[in-house]
Formats: sequence, structure tokens, C-alpha cells
Amino acid sequence: MDNLFNGFPVFKGLQKPLEFMGIRGRFLTLAACAIGASFIGFILFSIILGKLAGFIAMVIIAAVSLLGIFIKQQGGLHNKKRHHGIYFFYKMYDR
Repeated sequence: MDNLFNGFPVFKGLQKPLEFMGIRGRFLTLAACAIGASFIGFILFSIILGKLAGFIAMVIIAAVSLLGIFIKQQGGLHNKKRHHGIYFFYKMYDR
């Protein structure tokens, strides 16, 4: 740590955002849950319908969930509401 403030070392956290295979930040947890759900789907479908149906279900569940994560990731790491138009706020404060 070469960052010093009045002689004390200062840790500024990670300098780059966390990223693994193109998935960033909080979406890593969602991706791990999606892969886990696909394995559970494989187990359930393979018990009920057979191994081939389980494999197809696993691939579909993983693909759809990871595609959804990549689409959501384009909006940024935090949820943002994008309002279009003009809004008037009346009586925000009572006096």
C-alpha cells in the first residue's frame, strides 16, 4: 500500500470492477444461481423424462438465464428507472 494519508496506509478497495468471463459485479451471483438451477432442472427432468430430456432442459435453462443476465447487464450494475416525459410534482411539502 503506497497510498498514505497523514502517515497511515489507506486501502481504497478494488481499483477495477470484479469481472469473470464477461459477467460483472452482482451478476456473478445471479449467474451462479442460474447454473445451479440448470443442474437442478437436469436432475428433475432426467428422473421424470430421461437423460436426453434432462440435458436439453439444462441447456435451455442455462442459455435463457445467462442471456437474460447479459441483457440486464447492459443497463449497468444498479437498477435505473428511465422515465420519458415531463412530470409535475404538486404539494411536495406542506407549509
